[in-house]
Amino acid sequence: MRLFLALSPPNDLRRQLGAQADRLHRVYGGRRIPEANLHLTLAFLGEQSEEQARALSAWLGRMQVAPGNISLDHLGHFRGPGIIWIGPQQTPESLQWLQAEISQGLNDMGINHQPRHFRPHITLLRKASRGPAGSPPDKVRHWSYARVELIQSTLSADGSHYRRLASTPSNASG
Repeated sequence: MRLFLALSPPNDLRRQLGAQADRLHRVYGGRRIPEANLHLTLAFLGEQSEEQARALSAWLGRMQVAPGNISLDHLGHFRGPGIIWIGPQQTPESLQWLQAEISQGLNDMGINHQPRHFRPHITLLRKASRGPAGSPPDKVRHWSYARVELIQSTLSADGSHYRRLASTPSNASG
């Protein structure tokens, strides 16, 4: 099964980001990401066995996530895949620590993942012809997070479908 670890924005923020994506879509084209699929990837795990998924679920159940805040104050464009995204101009230290902790935990468990330079972002559009690289969004949005989720991604002709398999314990502020 194809898995990743992510932070999922609350529904009110998803709606706001969906409206931002609609405005960007009118200018840049491409394929809009459904609001239900909006997330910030912490680690892409690729294909994993059911046994590994169970181990990851148990690990997340024991993990404590310190609450953190993200300012979504920057629009960017990854040219190759034509991705338009929103994210922080500066990665918060708390988010860097969380991503590093996750990467180390995955290594300790022997879980294969694809470590890359961490550029936290939420993809809004795919296959856009061009993008607003370096532009501010129409409104800066602030997001408090306190939970990491293990998500299964199933690819189909009409796009990706996501299913939450597990998460870290919920904190009152998340």
